[in-house]
Amino acid sequence: MSMLGVNGALAAAYQYANKTKKTATSETGFTEQLQKTGETKTAKEDAYTEYLKQKYGLGVSTQTVGKDQRSMDRLGAGTAGTGNVVIASNILEEMAKDPEKAVHYEEKIQDYFNSLPRVQAEISAMGHEIHSSGIVIHSDGTVTHYISGDLKPEVRAKIKAKMKAEDEAKAKRKRQYKEHSEEAAERRKQYMDIAYRKQNMTELIADRKENVKEYTYMAASENLNAVIAAYKQGVMEAAGVLV
Repeated sequence: MSMLGVNGALAAAYQYANKTKKTATSETGFTEQLQKTGETKTAKEDAYTEYLKQKYGLGVSTQTVGKDQRSMDRLGAGTAGTGNVVIASNILEEMAKDPEKAVHYEEKIQDYFNSLPRVQAEISAMGHEIHSSGIVIHSDGTVTHYISGDLKPEVRAKIKAKMKAEDEAKAKRKRQYKEHSEEAAERRKQYMDIAYRKQNMTELIADRKENVKEYTYMAASENLNAVIAAYKQGVMEAAGVLV
């Protein structure tokens, strides 16, 4: 699972490019909420948090999250779904007591929710699904969108099947190459054996002919009986009968 901040590799896939200005409705909504509570600081923050949950869902929480990748990774691993709104406690306090601050940050939160349909469509087109996403308002007032996800199960299955098919094809080619190599090696061995036997036979025949000629020549100056005896002896020696 990967985690990307607003400046990460998938930022272009989910940043809301055409933000529109909202009318300042937060002040009225929050004022109505305050009428149901006391005027203490804690009561205001609790009432405002309840108001935000009614407006944006139960994914609203208060905690301070660092802007570094590790902090964002931990947040993504600890949340699920797409309705996560995380607000630093000091920012929540400002929003609870200052309607203008509330309007300012609620516009950013609403921008995130407005962007979700497009984000989900683009992520889906990539073959991924969102496991967790949300908006974080850090203690310095900066805003980070985050998203974490993974391949869709069906896409993962297709990739796995493709990899298996490629591995099987590779193994088949390897077996065929080995078989062809072994066959070629056997044929070379047979050709070499035949050539070797032919060469030995040729040399043997030539040697025998030479021996016969030698004995025939050497016996040519003797009388007929001697010539016949020498010829027979030379043939038998050439054939390996006599040493």
